[in-house]
Parts: sequence; structure tokens; C-alpha cells
Amino acid sequence: MNNDRGMKKWRPFASMPEQYTGLQEVINKQLEVPQPLLTEEQMEQINFTLIEALHTNKQVYLTYYKNGQPMTDTGFIQFVDSLGDLFIFIDEVFELKNKMRLSELIDVRFV
Repeated sequence: MNNDRGMKKWRPFASMPEQYTGLQEVINKQLEVPQPLLTEEQMEQINFTLIEALHTNKQVYLTYYKNGQPMTDTGFIQFVDSLGDLFIFIDEVFELKNKMRLSELIDVRFV
């Protein structure tokens, strides 16, 4: 008579949440890539595109660097402060305001 009603299925690494968190951090570190360095010309082009998108309310495709990874998002530019290294965009999916540093941008293109 085998009664396994009270037995839990064994899950390796999940039995100790601290270990799982530590392993996930190691995996994430291995996936990190260095932030690309942009030329002066590339930075100027990004700035011009942001300003044009701000004034024309055209949708843009943003590529930026966050947590060791290149990320992408689509949205509308709401504010640009070149001297303060800041811009605000509203993402297309959730329609949320996102503050971001201009120095995190890798590329900006019109959709």
C-alpha cells in the first residue's frame, strides 16, 4: 500500500530559495554585455531624432542599455533635456511614463 498523498515532488535547487537566487544572479552576470560606446555623430543623430519625435509626436523604436542588457521599447517622446541627460517617453504597451538617461540610449529610430 503506497500512500504518497503527503509527499512533495523533489525539485532540485528550488528547495533553498537563497541558492536559487544566487544561481540566477550568476546566470544573469554571464549574460551581461558591455554597453556599446557611441561616436559623437551617433549621439548627435539620436538627439536630433528625439527632438524631431518630440515636436512631431511620431512614434519611435528605442534601444537602450539596462542591467547589462540591450533592451527595446516603442513609444512616444514627451520630454527631452540634453543638458540634464534625461528624457521621458510613454511606452506603447502600458502607456506609462518612463524617465531615462540619454546616456543609456543606444539607438532611436522612427517606427
